[in-house]
Amino acid sequence: MRSRTGFGEQTPPAIFSLILGLFGLSMAWGAAARMSIVPAAISEIILGGVAVVFAIAAVAYGRKLTLRAGTLIEDARILPNRGGLAALAVCVSVLAAGLVPISPVWATRVMYVALGLHVLMALLVIYVLVSGPKEQRQVTPLWHLSFVGFIVAAVSAVNLGKYELAEAIFWATLVAAVIIWAVSAVQLVKRVPPAPLRPMLAIHLAPASLFVTVALGFPADDFPTMVMMARVFSIVAMLILLGLLVSLKSLLEAGFSPMWASFTFPMTAFSAAMLSYAGQIDSVLERILGGVMLAVASVVVPYIAVKVIRMWMTGQLALKTNAAKA
Repeated sequence: MRSRTGFGEQTPPAIFSLILGLFGLSMAWGAAARMSIVPAAISEIILGGVAVVFAIAAVAYGRKLTLRAGTLIEDARILPNRGGLAALAVCVSVLAAGLVPISPVWATRVMYVALGLHVLMALLVIYVLVSGPKEQRQVTPLWHLSFVGFIVAAVSAVNLGKYELAEAIFWATLVAAVIIWAVSAVQLVKRVPPAPLRPMLAIHLAPASLFVTVALGFPADDFPTMVMMARVFSIVAMLILLGLLVSLKSLLEAGFSPMWASFTFPMTAFSAAMLSYAGQIDSVLERILGGVMLAVASVVVPYIAVKVIRMWMTGQLALKTNAAKA
């Protein structure tokens, strides 16, 4: 007879990938609010609701670690859980960005906590890759979460006027993103990923979108290069999105799985980037793309969230992602 699992004993880190997408939905609605398209209250309500879900998940995972700390390394060795742990740190960065207009003081504190978590998670991934089998060292889109995810903290940094910090993060993560994009492109030419892993390809859209959002946060007169970077990466993001849309049937071939959480944050990040660009440059194309993607994400993200959270509540998410048990 199977024993009942207590609270938090097998919390799957993969749930944080889904929660990241929900946080991103708040970010996208916030971008729409800054254009006076919708009330700011919508973004704040989403932020508050998702923050509660995130807190529950974080407490549950923290309990698992207190019961048996070794589960952290065990989880990090499994692909979806490794991505979930990286997403945990990114969640804190998005929370910080959402807090900027509400409380700059708390936003600053949360941003630095997020940066600390990013460093710890990146070191954890490096340790797991170095100490594990050689086959696990293959570059995947999840590397963006681990090594480029720092860019989300730069969203808070520019909005808080910490331009030197934001600029340092921007250029460092840009180098990492370009390397990951280049290696991934070569891998795609040689071999298409197995159908169950193809949804992860959507993650490539998130960094390009975030580079747009961050670049737009710098004062144009003091950082003219960033204006050009915003234009460049808005085009890069559009091209990546086009590639994903052309390949959509292939991406969905394996049917619904927890990996569909990979679609959520990139969609919302793209919407926020396009709406932010349209708000500053007054571009019709970006306005349309951002609005359409916001409408699509507002349906797709909750749909995926309901299914994945239901799997989490019934224990199926832990089983399907092979989460470690305390």
